[in-house]
Amino acid sequence: MQTRNPFFDDLAKMANGAMGALSGVKDEMEAKFRDQIAKILDGMDIPRRDEFEAVKAMAAKSREENEELKKQIAELQAKLAGGETSPAPPPPDSGPTLA
Repeated sequence: MQTRNPFFDDLAKMANGAMGALSGVKDEMEAKFRDQIAKILDGMDIPRRDEFEAVKAMAAKSREENEELKKQIAELQAKLAGGETSPAPPPPDSGPTLA
């Protein structure tokens, strides 16, 4: 016949309580660790992910605008090169020179 031993019951209850307490300590340690890492990263002036993504998008937009401006410059230079078939007029005479 098997009887319940109060010693083992108490031991099981104590183990369950200890596991619950350790779980709480684990959660608290993780939170403190995250806070400490955040402080270290803030001190190193490392951007957060959302800031990085915003700057990345701005850089991509600037790159696109730069390419568009390069195309416009090339078109304008082509127009100027095509329109300069006749020599440029001489500058107006500013008077006698001592040559």
